[in-house]
Amino acid sequence: MEAIRELKTARESAVKARAAALVQLRDLIFTAPAALREAVGGKSLRAQAALCRRLRPDRGRIHEPAEAAKFALRSLARRIASLDAEVAELDGELEVLVHRAAPRTVALLGLGVIHTAQLLVTAGQNIGRVRAEASFAHLCGVDPIPASSGKTTRHRLNPGGDRAANSALHMIAVVRMRHCDRTRAYVARRIHEGRGKREIVRCLKRYIAREVYRSLQADLGASLAP
Repeated sequence: MEAIRELKTARESAVKARAAALVQLRDLIFTAPAALREAVGGKSLRAQAALCRRLRPDRGRIHEPAEAAKFALRSLARRIASLDAEVAELDGELEVLVHRAAPRTVALLGLGVIHTAQLLVTAGQNIGRVRAEASFAHLCGVDPIPASSGKTTRHRLNPGGDRAANSALHMIAVVRMRHCDRTRAYVARRIHEGRGKREIVRCLKRYIAREVYRSLQADLGASLAP
């Protein structure tokens, strides 16, 4: 679990740096001289980055805005490519570790390597310290908080818990709402009952937390067995 946490921390840093570089590239293209902007603009941001890597600025004329813009764009594009390679390398190492630690969990619909890695980090190596699936849901911040008033009985979202784990469960719920017939039927039924989307997603995250907890128990219990 510690190895997964360390690799995941490095990956998150690389992903954030890549996102920042892409935003800077987009903004610099927008403010570049018209001829350069037309040469690399009008395409997806990834395609623009690929074109910018092939720019050849004239260093003898670097004082000119057009050549300086070429140099800056090429620098950002190369940084993006380097970070792409770094993220891919970290993903490969994480895939090996996550499949070794939690083969059952990573195979669940909508989880994948990165979401499973986050939930493994949240749960820790000793899943036995989390005594029940309700405790795991509370740890992830997906347990319902009573918010009843008068004759109205309702629950609200829990703003506490591990927000990264909460985000992972949210993304799993979104994937299942798109690709799982059983989940779509559940959503349709709850909408017919008059439930709002936020409350439906909250309920889905709670159900997914229960499923993940049981799967992690099986995975980590097997890995810690003599």
